Amino acid sequence: MCLRIFCLVMALSLLACSPGGPVLNPERSAELAGSARDAATQPKPPLMSEAAVKPPGARPQPVDPAELAVLSALANEQRPAADRARDASRQSAAVLRFFGIGPGMTVLDLYSGGGYYTEILSYLVGPEGRVVAYNNTPYLQFARDEIATRYAGGRLANVEQLVAENNELSLPANTFDAVLMTDVYHDIYMVDEKIGWPRIDGPKMLSVIFASMRPGAVLGVVDHAAVPGTLPEAAAALHRIDPGLLKRDLQAAGFVLDGESDVLRNPADDRSRPVFDPAVRGQTDQVVLRFRRPR
Repeated sequence: MCLRIFCLVMALSLLACSPGGPVLNPERSAELAGSARDAATQPKPPLMSEAAVKPPGARPQPVDPAELAVLSALANEQRPAADRARDASRQSAAVLRFFGIGPGMTVLDLYSGGGYYTEILSYLVGPEGRVVAYNNTPYLQFARDEIATRYAGGRLANVEQLVAENNELSLPANTFDAVLMTDVYHDIYMVDEKIGWPRIDGPKMLSVIFASMRPGAVLGVVDHAAVPGTLPEAAAALHRIDPGLLKRDLQAAGFVLDGESDVLRNPADDRSRPVFDPAVRGQTDQVVLRFRRPR
């Protein structure tokens, strides 16, 4: 660098002394020399190949602990093969990440049925957490074989099974960090006396759920979408719910809508068929909504 500056100064001096040569301003010459020195000391910008290629031994990007916890729960080798086969269609990894459920939490799985989500939650909250799996008599009868297998031999030690009829549900106050309702909210509007499903007092049930949650806790709802404006009574036939009605119900109960995910939306479903229709079963348009109890 010093040699380059010396040569530049000498060249300028020779030009100044040569006959007929230009008359140079000494101050300008010093300025030019300083510019050359500054340019020489500036670091070179990396070549594209240097910037794009990570050097050997570069550290990997850190993994999000919350995402890792969900993926580890889904990868648990104790999970039944039948459950694993449902993971892709239910997008359970994305759903649980969206709801923010993680290790150490106390979670209520409302109308847990056969326990697909209950088992994932058991591994996700871990030994420091707890899961309460609620069912009523009709759900117990509907999923009795799956439930028997799910809990056989003391499996899922951090899960407590809770059984109560719809209008008799009682929960401890300020207990749950999260409540999960997957494909069941529409059942609040279902009435089927033949299977022991009387009309539910919806506002009362939502009040019980609200009071059982800690301030700031999450209520995660997944359900099959009905055409906007569909009457609630249609839930008995379609097992769907108008997303607008669902939101209005929960907001009236004091919950705050905190986010929506499109992970289970399917515009190909016209939302007019019952969810058990072979033409749409497993491919329905579903809403994924995250509510919170205000702090």
